[in-house]
Amino acid sequence: MNAALPLGAIEPQIDDRIYVTQPHLAPLEEFIPYLQQIWDSKILTNAGPFHQQFEAALCKYLGVKHLALFTNGTLALLTALQALRVTGEVITTPYSFVATAHSLVWNGIKPVFADIDPHTLNLDPAKIEAAITPQTTAIMPVHCYGKPCDVEAIQKIADNYNLKVIYDAAHAFGVQTETGSVLEHGDLAVLSFHATKVFNTFEGGAIICQDARTKQRIDHLKNFGFVDEVTVVASGINGKMSEINAAFGLLQLQHIDEALAKRARVDAIYRERLRDVRGIRCLPKEGQKVANHSYFPILVGPEYPISRDALYQKFRDRNIYARRYFYPLISDFPIYRGLPSARQDNLPVARAAAQQVLCLPIFPALTDDMLDRIIGIIADT
Repeated sequence: MNAALPLGAIEPQIDDRIYVTQPHLAPLEEFIPYLQQIWDSKILTNAGPFHQQFEAALCKYLGVKHLALFTNGTLALLTALQALRVTGEVITTPYSFVATAHSLVWNGIKPVFADIDPHTLNLDPAKIEAAITPQTTAIMPVHCYGKPCDVEAIQKIADNYNLKVIYDAAHAFGVQTETGSVLEHGDLAVLSFHATKVFNTFEGGAIICQDARTKQRIDHLKNFGFVDEVTVVASGINGKMSEINAAFGLLQLQHIDEALAKRARVDAIYRERLRDVRGIRCLPKEGQKVANHSYFPILVGPEYPISRDALYQKFRDRNIYARRYFYPLISDFPIYRGLPSARQDNLPVARAAAQQVLCLPIFPALTDDMLDRIIGIIADT
């Protein structure tokens, strides 16, 4: 054991593994003063000063009017549905992380899966309309990989059928279209600040809403329904973000533009060097005035020499941990596959994407040598 290491420390190992993502962390020494303030104040939670500062700073950075912080994105999804009193059936995508559908089931709501667009891999508006029944009360689309949904078409459907729209915007931090922040669309939009996301607070999340009254209801719901010390108006939960997470978020905001610029560079290199590889398709960049490059998915088509799963294993054998986001489909998990909307013939586009997709590593610290290793495996197969 290295005598210079403190007792109980883990001796560092040389690690050449490349993961699909790596959290971007502000310098530790910059976080210490924030921690000192928390230690001095003894305020750890319950909408303390850092919580309030972070909400205001996020609203300004994201260009939104109202925002409520949460301890994670899943609790934010659960609360968003409660805030709008959604019941019955909700149309959503099978091509997402399971939390999207889980949030519906936890609220006693039946998920209804609709197919996705082959170019964006977001919910196909034409398939949404075909899935509406008398029990449908809302639509929950996902801005998959941070690429904006067809928000105008979805809103038109919602208006025609008097439906609520809650966007799972876990991937869409900072994304803007020509009309402004993509988070301003729908009745509510939900962000995740999980460690794997473009912007993280270790764990965290938020709900973006359009008016102060809705934010007030959300704030009540995330704090057990309390209005004041003796008044409870709803059967709320404990979804509050702590002061440590909020303080870290404030610090992370100071570094996010640098992190996004580095992600953009990785995205551009992948696109340039994979452009002529037969059988490899990158998703188009259209629809974003400001992108966040949260993921870099490729579709491995039949023209490529080996299958997607064979390429996935080839990466693994070389210590590169690309991920098959999203495979399997949510609708293929045992708890969902019995739903009528989970039938294979109802979701052909989503099923094809799930069989072909592979998300390549993308994070600010990805070096040129790492990129050469990743791209070389694809190009030389």
